[in-house]
Amino acid sequence: MSEQAVKAQGVGASVLRKEDDRLLRGRGQFVADIRLAGMKDVAFVRSPLAHAKLIGVHVPDQIRERVVIAADLAGVKPIRAVSGLAGFKPSDQPVLAFEKVRQVGELLAMCVADTRAEAEDVAAMVELDLEELPAVHDMLEARKPGSALLHENWGDNVFLETFVDINFEAALDAPIKITRQISTARQSMAPMEGRGTVAYWDNRMEQLVLYTGSQMPHIVRTGLAECLGLQERQVRIVSPDVGGGFGYKGILLPEDICLGWYAMKCGHPVRWIEDRREHLTAGANCREHHYDITVYADRDGTLRGVDCVAHVDSGAYSSYPFSACLEAAQVASILPGPYDFPSYRCRTYSVATNKCPILPYRGVARTGVCYAIELMMDAIARECRMEPHEVRLKNLVRPDQMPFDNITKKHFDSGDYPEALRRAMTAVDLPAIRERQKRGEPDGRLIGIGHSIYCEQGAHGTSVYAGWGIPMVPGHEQATVRMTPDGGLELRIGAHSHGQSMETTLPQVAHEILGIDISRIKLVHGDTEYTPYSTGSWGSRCAVMSGGAVATASRELAKLAKGIGAHLLQARIEDVDLIEGSVVGPSGSVTLAEIAHTWYRKPQHLPASVDPRGLEVTIGHKPIRDSGTFSYAAHVATVAVDPEMGDIEILDYVIVEDGGKLINPMVVDGQIYGGLAQGIGTALYEEMNFDASGQPLASTFADYLLPGPTEVPAPRLDHMETLAPYTEFGVKGIGEGGAIAPPAAIGNAVNDALRCYGVELLRSPMTPHRVLEAIHRTSGRLPDARDAVPEKSVEGELA
Repeated sequence: MSEQAVKAQGVGASVLRKEDDRLLRGRGQFVADIRLAGMKDVAFVRSPLAHAKLIGVHVPDQIRERVVIAADLAGVKPIRAVSGLAGFKPSDQPVLAFEKVRQVGELLAMCVADTRAEAEDVAAMVELDLEELPAVHDMLEARKPGSALLHENWGDNVFLETFVDINFEAALDAPIKITRQISTARQSMAPMEGRGTVAYWDNRMEQLVLYTGSQMPHIVRTGLAECLGLQERQVRIVSPDVGGGFGYKGILLPEDICLGWYAMKCGHPVRWIEDRREHLTAGANCREHHYDITVYADRDGTLRGVDCVAHVDSGAYSSYPFSACLEAAQVASILPGPYDFPSYRCRTYSVATNKCPILPYRGVARTGVCYAIELMMDAIARECRMEPHEVRLKNLVRPDQMPFDNITKKHFDSGDYPEALRRAMTAVDLPAIRERQKRGEPDGRLIGIGHSIYCEQGAHGTSVYAGWGIPMVPGHEQATVRMTPDGGLELRIGAHSHGQSMETTLPQVAHEILGIDISRIKLVHGDTEYTPYSTGSWGSRCAVMSGGAVATASRELAKLAKGIGAHLLQARIEDVDLIEGSVVGPSGSVTLAEIAHTWYRKPQHLPASVDPRGLEVTIGHKPIRDSGTFSYAAHVATVAVDPEMGDIEILDYVIVEDGGKLINPMVVDGQIYGGLAQGIGTALYEEMNFDASGQPLASTFADYLLPGPTEVPAPRLDHMETLAPYTEFGVKGIGEGGAIAPPAAIGNAVNDALRCYGVELLRSPMTPHRVLEAIHRTSGRLPDARDAVPEKSVEGELA
């Protein structure tokens, strides 16, 4: 292989995705594709009420053998996700509800039949006796005295309260004080493929086998074994192709436990495939935040301090393995974003309501805090009569400060945040946009430009998660690298791909070190039987952690191969090197394929002292410092707002990002594009509403609006590359970044367009209804100068 061909496949090469050959031809294997002999289908009876006493579940005698209720699950433990943080209140989530239901869609009975349609017919025959209770549907109301209680033994509806106070009093004399109430709507996660489970009992192996689309198979195995009273060796989780996860497929499901229990009892496989109505009305949600936030600043735009009370609606239960407080607890630590300021105070509440649980969604708490702090930076700019980007440049952490420990002790490893923003502003030509605003548009629409910049802590390690009190603390991420007798390579990792292209990028990592063509490198993942233990795929960790483990193991394998190659070349090991897939010595070379052939099939040609590990290595990896990598990006959106229709069109979108060394730039582009689509959904379209009785108001995609191709523009993307100092190749986690900044950038652009009305929109999504409502609260007439800046922002005040 030529040197050019080697470089075209290694780290930094835009190699086409290997997995696409099967996926685009319809040859993928998802949970719903699995067919086993004798398999029956499952449908669930779910609660139609959000909060009620469960008087009884009545099953007609003729279907009793096909129906499982809570009383049948003797010895099955409830799902319990806990936190080591002081004051956290755990919630026991019953596998099948008894005594009480706490959300619409909670499982009450499992019905089994030959087909899903027949199972649904059986479910329709089950009668429920429910006594409705007052529902807790608003997280702010849930904290008030007299509110109904979800978990009576708590005495309130708060999973956890956290408080941070750092030198806050020093900010109080700032001349500018601005207060806002900012909120983000609850969302559905909406992966293309819903959840699903196939379960059977393997008599020969004495093992429960579950096929389930999971981001963290080993964690699901642990939780399932605990609930069913099995040893972990008795549980095998197989996660095949996964059609999108985003956090939604990162938990242990009560459905998993039901099917596992039934498979152990019945002697035949069972299957449940989530339909979209179940997903929307009963599955987990995300993103519902409320911020009562005040910023303090000097008149030159210098940020002096931030004061915030934040609420996160965590739903009815704490989902395993993430505790319900994960989102809100992160708010307190990451709200400062990429800014350097001296005073900070933040109190957060994880609130229980009669809604489905909230899960970490792509961007976790970062999207909400970016929305809050970035809207406030624009508010400061309006108060100071400055351009918004100028205020940001004044307050961003500078490159000469790196590495930098911010006010909450986040260790920013590297980067040049101001340069990212400057590049983005150069790309959009701000003076031209301001001139266009002055001229006005022929169609009467209003033009606005908005900015946001964020940092994404990814690949969090042992020290971070141990401090957060989470029971699934990651340690060394392991990988197995094994040469096959014909010179191919197998990589085995415990993380699992749900769209990250790991079947391509991890072979690129191995190729960078070993020189083996990536077409001959196979990735084995998603099966607890064959892979090293891992906490799975979440938190933008796979390229850093799994990639680092593959690199470490490949280097160790290279040493073993060089030892065998040196013997075959009759050279000293220190005189040989591994170059382009061959061990090269003073007198010649031998390929890795020839070395593998010798080890496996002609061991008589090797000395007795040969390393008995042969050509297989399992080894663990941690970054030099495991406090996480910090990727970042500046987003700038240009929008047109129709003041008569409320419609918002994205005219231009610029992203300047820094993900360190990019293993595959094309894959990174795809990650950013996909994240942008989700961020646009958060900004303009997606909202999971509930009425006062806790009923979800969207049950199909006719009710829940997702952005499509016509709503998602092609962004202009610019890559910076500041190498991370603690990781292999200098890579940073970047998988969530595209989804974090769009709501803030688009929100600021909409507010910039509407500044002539003197209004601000402070809630996402910014729907046409909310735009028109905000305009109609004013006179509804444009002032003479379209570029007029209000004397004072609506809710701001000068101290």
